[in-house]
Amino acid sequence: MDNVLVLVRHGQSEWNKRNLFTGWRDPDLTEQGVAEAKKAGQLLKAQGIHFDVAYTSMLQRAQRTLSLIMENLGQTEDGLPVIRNKALNERDYGELSGLNKDEARQRYGEEQILIWRRSYDVPPPGGESLKDTASRVLPFYKTRIWPDVKAGKNVIVAAHGNSIRALIMYLEMLSAQQILEREVATGVPMVYRLTSHGHVEDYRNLVA
Repeated sequence: MDNVLVLVRHGQSEWNKRNLFTGWRDPDLTEQGVAEAKKAGQLLKAQGIHFDVAYTSMLQRAQRTLSLIMENLGQTEDGLPVIRNKALNERDYGELSGLNKDEARQRYGEEQILIWRRSYDVPPPGGESLKDTASRVLPFYKTRIWPDVKAGKNVIVAAHGNSIRALIMYLEMLSAQQILEREVATGVPMVYRLTSHGHVEDYRNLVA
C-alpha cells in the first residue's frame, strides 16, 4: 500500500482514565495508552505501510503515541521528518480543563455540559468549540499536510479526538451533526487513500 494518509488519536491518557476534561493540559499516556500505541504500530506494519513524514501536536500524549508507533513499525525518528505544531492540539476546553466530567455536570448542569460537548459552534467558557478547532486544524492541513500527500508521500498524523474530528469532517465531507456523532477511538489507525484532488478513494480502520 502506498500514498496514504493515516490519522491516529493518541492512546489513553492519564486524564482520559480519570474522566477529566483535558484540552491543552499535558498528561502522559497510561499503560493501556502505551499498549494501544504499540498495537497501532504493529497493525500498520502488518499492512506494509512505511511513512515518509509525520505530523503531531505539541502535547506529549500525541508525541509519545507517534514515537511508539514508529518504534513498532521499525522506523526511527532519525530518518523520519516529524513536524510538531500546536494547530493539531486538542480542542481547548477552557474553564472545564482539569475538571472531572461528573463534577462539571454538578457545577454547570447536565444540559449545559451536553451543549458544550455536543454542539459544533458553542465553546465552553474561555475555550474552543469544534468549529474553532477546525479553524486552525484545516488551514494547517491544506497548507502543510495535504501537499505532502499530494506529492505521493505516506503521511501519519498523531493527534487528538477533536483535531482528528476536524480532519475527518473535511475529508469525508460530513455535516456538523454527523461529525458530532462520530466516535474516534484511542490508538486506532484510520487509513485513507486520497485521489489527486484530495477526495477519499478508500478508507478503513485498522483494528486487531
